[in-house]
Amino acid sequence: MNIRRRHKVQAEVNAASMNDIMFFLMLFFLIASLVINPNVIRVQNPRSESGESFSKETVNITLTKDLQLYLDKIPVTIGMLDSLLQTYPRGNNNELSAVLYVDRSVDVQHLVDIMDACNRNQIRMVLATDKDQ
Repeated sequence: MNIRRRHKVQAEVNAASMNDIMFFLMLFFLIASLVINPNVIRVQNPRSESGESFSKETVNITLTKDLQLYLDKIPVTIGMLDSLLQTYPRGNNNELSAVLYVDRSVDVQHLVDIMDACNRNQIRMVLATDKDQ
């Protein structure tokens, strides 16, 4: 007896739609990574071997390498900084902390001017650094 199969079953995976799925995933993560970054102003922070996270009532103060000063993404001058920090909303226990983002190529005197304005308004300061790798 000679029994033959007339229909051979071939296993096949159709991967044509896999390219579309991967493209949309890549696009989603690319857009999400651009939106998540809270500090839109680009500066090269100084490096540090040890770093800690900081989360309280904070204000971001950024000084770029071309000496542009920003208070929470709003361009200000050093003269305006003192008065704006006085009126800045504070947390429950009347504490406010400033995270200083200063480009590493900026002269130290500019950083000291910002720190003086924070000290006059009794604001705690944290200098943002990049972790040394």
